[in-house]
Amino acid sequence: MLARLADTLRGATERLALPQRCLFCAAPRPREGICDACRAELPGRGAARCPVCANLSPVRETCGDCLAQPPRFSRVTAAVSYRFPVDGAIQRLKYGAHLAAVRALASLLAEHLAEEPAPDLVLAMPMAPQRLRERGFNHAHELALAVSAQLRLTLAPQLCHRVRHAAPQAALPWKERQRNIRGAFVCQADLSGARVAIVDDVVTTGATLNELASVLLERGAAQIQGWMVARTEKP
Repeated sequence: MLARLADTLRGATERLALPQRCLFCAAPRPREGICDACRAELPGRGAARCPVCANLSPVRETCGDCLAQPPRFSRVTAAVSYRFPVDGAIQRLKYGAHLAAVRALASLLAEHLAEEPAPDLVLAMPMAPQRLRERGFNHAHELALAVSAQLRLTLAPQLCHRVRHAAPQAALPWKERQRNIRGAFVCQADLSGARVAIVDDVVTTGATLNELASVLLERGAAQIQGWMVARTEKP
């Protein structure tokens, strides 16, 4: 009797904790926060991409930019494209503290990574202390927490820190982003031979990911990859 009651209460708690409406269309009781119809229509889902930077590539080959100037990270995985309605959902999460979006967005990424080799460590893109105080949370950490839990991987929340506050990358022209982020991260951990995955919401130029990858490689990491919910395609 008590065991059955405990199971009932546990089930009710789980249902309350899950999103009750689709993140995009508000359909009731969606799978992992996104209904099947919306999931199938999301922009860029299953698209052919460059195996390094995840920009769209009709033949799934390394793009010209990555061939001309190889990044420090080995590859980027992006679940969808940063277009409607994904862009609005991510903006509501980041700037409106719509934390109910975390589970749904993380499920897109986890689904895309299901067949990928597991890294040794999962790391959220660090946020500058000033911006963390302004927002009250780090959306990348929330996404990394959900993705690592779904994939049963080890999250290293204190592995690296952002020590320099700079203008938001989204507010700058693409060509200025690499200079803006230079020297922003520190890492004191010994990462000898470790394969590290960095989780964030959106990748655009890859400058922030590249800078953090450089720091991790200097600490001995063997391989760095980016796990991004969405990719802003280069023009």
